[in-house]
Amino acid sequence: MPPLFRRILSEEFHSAAHLCACGCGQEVRTPLGPTEWAVRADVRGPTRRPSVGNWQLPCKSHYLITNGNVQWSNQWTDKQIHAGRQKEHAKRTAHYEAREPRASWWRLLLGFVHDRLGR
Repeated sequence: MPPLFRRILSEEFHSAAHLCACGCGQEVRTPLGPTEWAVRADVRGPTRRPSVGNWQLPCKSHYLITNGNVQWSNQWTDKQIHAGRQKEHAKRTAHYEAREPRASWWRLLLGFVHDRLGR
């Protein structure tokens, strides 16, 4: 198995790591989860989605890993990187806001009365 795919997968910490595909030797760490990356490994090799954009590394490499193969993607401009980060932030915010329990109308009313009475 090539060094790129001697990866570290931590289910406990919901993260994965691999060596950058460009060969610079940097370790790339990615969080795993519903709003982050997903990793699937089978006999053909690992697949990681979405693409990996190493914008914080000097190489700024950008690629997909599919069945153990690297598929190179276009490098992004600073403007594209900023827009991508904003989109990721919005996706995370929407995901976690949807998970928050909604207060019942009764609890909202009690909170309103409590606030008005100053208790």
